[in-house]
Amino acid sequence: MTNQCSFRLENLWVSDEQGGSYRLTLANLSDAPIRNFRLCVSGPARIGQGADIEGGTLVHWLSNHAELRPPEGFVLEPGASWAVTIRRMSDPLNHWTDGVTAAYLVLADDTSATVAVSPMGNSGNNAELKRGALVYPVPVAAPVSVSILPWPQSVNVSGNAPPPPGFALRPEGRDATKAADAFSQLVEYLFPAEGIVRSASEGGLPVTLSRDEPLGSEAYILRFAPNEVAVAGGGHGGLLYGLITLGQILRGARLHPGTFIFPGEGEIVDTPLHEWRGTHLDVARQFYGAAEIKRFLHILAWNKLNRFHWHLSDDEAWRVEIEAYPALTEIGAWRGHGLAIPPLLGSAPQRSGGYYTKAVIREIVALAGNLGIEVMPEIDVPGHCYAMLQAIPELRDPAEHGNYHSVQGFPNNCLNPAREDTYRALETIFDELIELFPCAVFHVGADEVPLGAWSGSPQALGELRAIGGDALADGHAKRLDVITNHHGADDIEGSGAAVLQSAFLGRIQAFLASRGRVTGGWQEAAHGNVIDKAKSLLFGWRTVEASAALAGEGYNLVVCPGKVYYLDMANSTAWSEPGASWVGWSSPEKLYTFDPVEGWSEEQKTRLLGVQCCIWSEPMSDRAVFDRLVFPRLSALAETAWTRDEHKSFKRFEALAGLMPVLYGFYGQAA
Repeated sequence: MTNQCSFRLENLWVSDEQGGSYRLTLANLSDAPIRNFRLCVSGPARIGQGADIEGGTLVHWLSNHAELRPPEGFVLEPGASWAVTIRRMSDPLNHWTDGVTAAYLVLADDTSATVAVSPMGNSGNNAELKRGALVYPVPVAAPVSVSILPWPQSVNVSGNAPPPPGFALRPEGRDATKAADAFSQLVEYLFPAEGIVRSASEGGLPVTLSRDEPLGSEAYILRFAPNEVAVAGGGHGGLLYGLITLGQILRGARLHPGTFIFPGEGEIVDTPLHEWRGTHLDVARQFYGAAEIKRFLHILAWNKLNRFHWHLSDDEAWRVEIEAYPALTEIGAWRGHGLAIPPLLGSAPQRSGGYYTKAVIREIVALAGNLGIEVMPEIDVPGHCYAMLQAIPELRDPAEHGNYHSVQGFPNNCLNPAREDTYRALETIFDELIELFPCAVFHVGADEVPLGAWSGSPQALGELRAIGGDALADGHAKRLDVITNHHGADDIEGSGAAVLQSAFLGRIQAFLASRGRVTGGWQEAAHGNVIDKAKSLLFGWRTVEASAALAGEGYNLVVCPGKVYYLDMANSTAWSEPGASWVGWSSPEKLYTFDPVEGWSEEQKTRLLGVQCCIWSEPMSDRAVFDRLVFPRLSALAETAWTRDEHKSFKRFEALAGLMPVLYGFYGQAA
């Protein structure tokens, strides 16, 4: 492995009447020629087998990892360049983060050399590329006098007291003490030098804290008096949220005294709109270390979000320690040149990745609980299992032949529903995870199973024949080696794949129910209407109308429509914005004003538990891109989840969003 970066890759999207072309240009900056090499690239863009390539040959691909070879006998001389032009990409390139984000060379002696990659350009657009959180400056005059986000149910305060140096907390009882400790830790972590909690000897304003159970577990009341504040909460969540509101008021008045006040008297009465106020984080496509997860949880708490949906496995990686199957992390947690999983989505050729040990998970779950957050794990099955099957190949039908591909370009990536080995392995894995996660809901994915899944497995076809008859099985077998996925997940309703998945989910749900768990799943878990509605929770990611239909059928729902609540989607259609756009785009204002239950009947709304944003990590190898995509849209979702429609105001949100913390501290242009 050479250490010096002697090669540079320029990548450029060229718009034209044929739909555009993608041009990769490799420059040799060294003082020696190279021959018989391969250029390996990865990023959100996929150069699949249907691509039309000029100037080179695609010799291998897996999802977004591609290996390109120059023409036979080609020599890349010092100072020279080699260009490849690619048409008919798997997906169009609409934003600067869509292209190659990492590259390396495999040289003639099978060693690798790092390639520096420039951000993708656009031949028709030279706008400055945007990174860092979208900034909403705090105005001189705001629509409200106190800084609170999400906005409470009732605010009736007056006076303009001098902001105190901090708060001297005086909890009454065990629950109040626990909430006071959690708040103290929260503000020390997020704002370490501000001294929001301090003793009376340092001038802390007395704050009494007491439980008032009739309020409801997450409800609270703040009462302001000239020399003290009283906080009453219905439970741990309510007590903590009351303190968070008080802390937000103090920060606004202290940091922007000309805009916001610290009240001298009055009260704030508050309770959340939705029970489920969630954020999903995909740690398979990009790995986030324990320190990142912990800080993220603190930010969720400051936004009064109470569910953390931890997406722990996918095709690209397996991220959680399982003692019964050590290969899951020994093989499935790592990517690199020559490994079972190649460099993907900006990974370097060197071994990279990681996983969470059981000890770390216990720490994170305990921390989340103190912050009023429940952690729901997700192990995505039966699809999205490429990494798992690389680690445990014996789960495959040994007689399976041919190929099917997922929408992301992974071959044969589904656990086989006709093999008892599948259920033995999952029950063992799930038992280990249930011990770590006390959450009542265990999410099993169940999304994006390809239409052709298991079409080359004699065992699966035999199972399908027994369930649905010869015609269904014979028809499904004809889907082998047929490309069905191009620009969207297959609609498998009524297909052999859907029937097999339904049988699989029936078994899985029965097992989880025997362990006292509700089965969570993406909305595809409803295929065939087989799972027990009373023991399931669906996450509606497609459309408002599709979620409404599922609610009408009796399913309990958390809604997270991708076109608005998927935070990997770009903030606008502009090339200069990072992110994806396969399902649309969503600015903070668009997300804030979006009605997730538009057109739902009152009966359908009784099935709604709440809302959730989803952070899919494909474009986020650059952490400044993470901040750009997530903030302040996370806070916009938080207000949708908490605040009733009649109290919402985007103008007020704009005035307050700039006071909210971001994960990495990258800030971009002002809104």
